[in-house]
This record gives sequence, structure tokens and C-alpha cells, in this order.
Amino acid sequence: MGGSTMRVVVDHAKCGGHGRCIAVAPDLFDLDDDGVSFPLAESIGDDQESAAEEAVANCPQSAIRIE
Repeated sequence: MGGSTMRVVVDHAKCGGHGRCIAVAPDLFDLDDDGVSFPLAESIGDDQESAAEEAVANCPQSAIRIE
């Protein structure tokens, strides 16, 4: 352990509000009042990394990245 902190970032300019990130990782994302996805937590743990990667892979707009 002792790895660096990871976080998911949503590029709001790219997000089309498809909601696929929420479908595959409902604990990590939600939609705001404008229908744009946003991460629910500032950082993610190792146990959430695979869900975050799946959200990245499922985003049709390539609006999500892991830092």
C-alpha cells in the first residue's frame, strides 16, 4: 500500500449527460441539475479503482479521467 491518492475528474465541457458512469459506478458519480456528471468523492480508494476505470471506458464522450 502507500500508493498515491487517486481521484476521478469529469470534464464538464465534454460530458454529454449519458449517465453511463453512474450505471457502472453509482457509488462514484451522480448528475447535477444540468445533467452533467460529477464525482461524489474528492479521492478514490484502491477498492474503487476498477469501478472508476470501467466508468472511464464506458464514457462515450471521453469526459472522465483518473489522476
